[in-house]
Amino acid sequence: MKALGAFLRKELMEQVRSGRLLILGILFILFGIMNPAVAKLTPRLMEMLADSMTQIGMTVFPVPVTALDAWAQFFKNIPMALIAFVLLESGVFTREYQTGTLVLSLTKGLDRPKVVIAKAAVLLALWTACYWLCAGITWGYSAYYWDNSAARHLVLSTVCWWAFGVWVLALTVLFSVMARANTGVLAGVGGAVLLCVLLGMLPTAGKYLPTRLMDGTALIYGTAEAGAYTAPLLVAAATAAACFAASIPIFNRKQL
Repeated sequence: MKALGAFLRKELMEQVRSGRLLILGILFILFGIMNPAVAKLTPRLMEMLADSMTQIGMTVFPVPVTALDAWAQFFKNIPMALIAFVLLESGVFTREYQTGTLVLSLTKGLDRPKVVIAKAAVLLALWTACYWLCAGITWGYSAYYWDNSAARHLVLSTVCWWAFGVWVLALTVLFSVMARANTGVLAGVGGAVLLCVLLGMLPTAGKYLPTRLMDGTALIYGTAEAGAYTAPLLVAAATAAACFAASIPIFNRKQL
């Protein structure tokens, strides 16, 4: 356990020294502020356009804004935040393969499974902290300006998107263990998500796939039932666990 704890601290310090932790923190804070800000500024932008639109014979009516608009922005923007997260963290193993730094840790007695566990745990902790920081900022501003009760199933919708991010991270760990370069990791993760999106177009398959968890807007507007997300949550949890589990034997056989 001491070796695992030391490697965890090493991974966290690497996130700090490389600047990735700072970049992710700033990025998710900006997204959290931007979500309600865009919703709040929308009526003013419409007012500014009203005069020019009137001159060409079009009438612009006032647009009522509620917390629903802020949360709709949240679900529009969080995919970009997740993409940035994966881009920054896709080299969780490939960087070590290229520099050979893992060999030193392993020769000091650190077991290979503990390397996978430590790296996956750090990624999960980072995603969880960044995601809920962004969601918390959006919730706070939305509660201040409007009323979050306007958004139905708000907790479930945000949990679903967090779970989708965990599923993507599981793919990232799996492909980072397998690939030798970041391009391979990004191609594998992107290909897997794209395949799920395409399969999601089939009505019979779409209701079970993890990509269904991305549709948080339908939940907050009440156009989807909460029970419809149980199956994709279970599938996402099972496949994420399978990816993490498969990463260990693959890494055990990896030639460094």
